[in-house]
Amino acid sequence: MNRDDATTIFDSLSSGVRLDAWRLLVKAGQEGKVAGEMAKEMGIAPNALSFHLKAMLHAGLVSVEQQGRFLRYRPNIILMMDLITYLTEECCGEDTQAGCHPSRLNTFCKEANK
Repeated sequence: MNRDDATTIFDSLSSGVRLDAWRLLVKAGQEGKVAGEMAKEMGIAPNALSFHLKAMLHAGLVSVEQQGRFLRYRPNIILMMDLITYLTEECCGEDTQAGCHPSRLNTFCKEANK
């Protein structure tokens, strides 16, 4: 991951609709969701959602598969985890005992949220 890739991903999530779509896809897991189902669940017009999904697709955050006349979208969880690693890899500098080194991120987050 580099700064340009991270910026592209953040740009693709720069809307409440896109954040909601991402969270809905993450909840669905690798089964994904058909665009029409997503639009209905989100309460927005299918063509409006299509615009947002296209931006997420361009950034690599989602993949799409044609299934008959439907489009099924799936989240790219690995890319999101790469982004989180990129954002936190310099956390606490060289102090790996500070609790926020990427290898200890899950533990650190759990402790910080207590």
